[in-house]
Amino acid sequence: MANLTNNHLSTMFWGTTDPDDFTKGVQHCINAVKAQVGIYAGDNLFTYNRNLSFLEDAPFMAAVEKNVTTEVERAIIWRTSVLLWGVRNGLRLEGDFVEGGCYKGTSVRIVCETVDFAKVGKRYFLYDLFDHDPTMPHHAMPEHSKQLAKSVVDRFADMPNVVVTQGKIPDVLEQVAPEKIAFMHLDMNNAPAEVSALEVLFERMVPGALLVLDDYGWIAYRGQKLAEDSWFAARGYHVLELPTGQGLVIKR
Repeated sequence: MANLTNNHLSTMFWGTTDPDDFTKGVQHCINAVKAQVGIYAGDNLFTYNRNLSFLEDAPFMAAVEKNVTTEVERAIIWRTSVLLWGVRNGLRLEGDFVEGGCYKGTSVRIVCETVDFAKVGKRYFLYDLFDHDPTMPHHAMPEHSKQLAKSVVDRFADMPNVVVTQGKIPDVLEQVAPEKIAFMHLDMNNAPAEVSALEVLFERMVPGALLVLDDYGWIAYRGQKLAEDSWFAARGYHVLELPTGQGLVIKR
């Protein structure tokens, strides 16, 4: 699909039987839109006549252009902008930031560059297994490997307040974890890991801190939604499902 002014277009849609045909269908819909502005296509989203305010956020878009290297990373920038919103909110609160399931660290890197995190008096704790074998409950990602952990550590070498930890949650949380949390993002692709993270870390979130659950709205990860709905309901919370597929909780 061709790029249009004030739009963000990607060909990355999951769960289609014929990606090329699906993309042509989306392009057909775009062609039928009267005002060719405010169009977002990708990451299983198609919407139009929106402000797409994150596209006008110059520091954010500069960080996106510098760090995005794959079509998947490009497709999900609306999700990344939600994380940025959570981090910006957290900058005014007491506590540090947490990312459970950082993978290559791309989203965190974009956010950190946008807010000049190296100069912020907070720490950003990143956790991941970084590798995969068939015994693990999460599915493999293209760049999982025994070298990925070092790659992510090297990626944040210029930001000493970003703490990268390899290991299984909740085990590693006994060794490395903040006492107070101003923002948390969980993207671990399996219910037991995310619920165990909540068991340890949710009460450490300060009032007003935002929790973003990356997989919450996706059918493929419905097991996480159901487990988390039950966990939060027992504590008097409801998760807000966002159009991006993320879930949002505000700590009271």
